Amino acid sequence: MPQEMKVQEAIRIILKTKKDLYGLYREASRRAEHPSGRQVFARLADEVRDNMRQFFHLYYGDDLGTFEQFIETPPASDSRLMAELKNAPSADLHDRHARELALHEEKEIERQLRMTAARVIDPVARQILERAADQTRQHHDLIESEYARTMGMVHETDIDTYVRE
Repeated sequence: MPQEMKVQEAIRIILKTKKDLYGLYREASRRAEHPSGRQVFARLADEVRDNMRQFFHLYYGDDLGTFEQFIETPPASDSRLMAELKNAPSADLHDRHARELALHEEKEIERQLRMTAARVIDPVARQILERAADQTRQHHDLIESEYARTMGMVHETDIDTYVRE
């Protein structure tokens, strides 16, 4: 069902969604026993933080405080992402599992953003949500590419070599 959503509401949804993902990556970085897993999650958290900063500067509300205040608030206690992380044994948070978890979460967030955008009437708000979904998809693709490389799978940069042989 179409819904009326203002641009600022759309940006707030994006910020809250990305904040949960940021919190997940930071907490996973703290909990991971394997150094490679810690590094992957820390890098992913930094990337999500940079992405949030872009949207934060478009948000005019004062309910989130400054960017630094917002970023340092703990994730929502009822966050689905945090519940999944708490159920994952810390020993499993190594490089491979870190990327698999990130791939799943990035794909889910993209799906949620696209579903929300499809229901929004305001074309500007819809465009902002779609832009966030596109950026999430690009982030997913980068993680997927790195995952394939570290797992010894055919990397997209090698595809011409394998196709010609």
